[in-house]
Formats: sequence, structure tokens, C-alpha cells
Amino acid sequence: MPNFAGLITIDPKRSIGSITAMVTLEEVSTDTLQVTEHPVEQGANINDHAFVQPSEVVIRCGWSNSSLSGLLSGIGQSVSALFGGSAFGSDYVSSVYNQLLALQQSRIPFDVSTGKRTYQNMLMRSLALTTDPTSENALMCTVVCRQVIIVQTQATTLPPRDSQATPQATGEVANMGTKQVATAYPAPGGWQPPNG
Repeated sequence: MPNFAGLITIDPKRSIGSITAMVTLEEVSTDTLQVTEHPVEQGANINDHAFVQPSEVVIRCGWSNSSLSGLLSGIGQSVSALFGGSAFGSDYVSSVYNQLLALQQSRIPFDVSTGKRTYQNMLMRSLALTTDPTSENALMCTVVCRQVIIVQTQATTLPPRDSQATPQATGEVANMGTKQVATAYPAPGGWQPPNG
């Protein structure tokens, strides 16, 4: 059994959901405030004319089959292949890629932790990767995550109509049934003025 006592491991705090990147090359975060284009009256509440848009994070990260996790995964895959399992597409980076795809397809909000901040209620908007001869045994991808703004609504009931000063203006909406438009036809002999 190999002695791994000399290895120093540092637990990274960067993660996409429950998936921890082996290496993070770049994180680009965007927080935008949408401000009205229309003039605002002097003294008006500016909060009514600006709102925060969902946060977006672009992460360039990677994994490798030659890492410790990749090597340990490779040993397990080799044993599986010896006993009839398929080794095609079942290496460590393929496994991570499948986890990323599953996270995106689940459409369940998750947290993203970067070096500066933790973003909550994120969804993976896009997952892009390129494989060429130099990156065949590595997974280098660009993950774009966008925040879903989740709000809580609350239902309430109004006081009875007879307790209101102007129930026609403030009362609950009442179902008055289906209304139909009737076609108007002129009276025989034409229209007569009200005075005769």
C-alpha cells in the first residue's frame, strides 16, 4: 500500500453545487442594477425606478485524469473492465462531465462558491468544453451560472363588504357570471328625439 502521508491537501472552498473543481482558472462575476431610462421626478423614491438583476458567474475550471482522484478512479475502472465492465467514456473526467450535465439537467437551484462569495439559488445556464489532442485526458470547461430570484407570496382576505366605506371600490372581486353583448337594432320608424 502506498504511503500518502507526505502529501499535503488543501480543501478548496470553490464549488459548483456539490462538485469541487480541481483547478479554477478564472471566475467572472456580474451583478447588475437595471436603472430606468425615463426621467424621475424630484423627491420620488428612487427604489421604484431601479431593480437588481440576477447575478451571473462564469467559471473556467478543470479536472485531470492524472490527478490523485483520476488515478484512483482509473484503478477502479480498470478492475471493472477486467470483470466485464466497459472502460469507454468511464474515466474520471468523463464522470465529472456527466455530473456537471446531470446538475444542469436537474434544473434544481444550487449554491456556487467562488474565492470571493457564495451565490445561492443558481442554475447552470451553459456548459462549454473543448477537447483537442492536448486536452484528451483533461476536462477544461466554462460554466455559466445564473441566479434565480425566488420570492414568497402571501394571500390575505379583505373584510366583509358591509364593513367597508366604499365596497364598490375596495371590496373583493365578485363573480358576476358570464356577460354577453346584445346587438342593438333601431326601432321601427327610426330614431326619435326624446322631446317627440
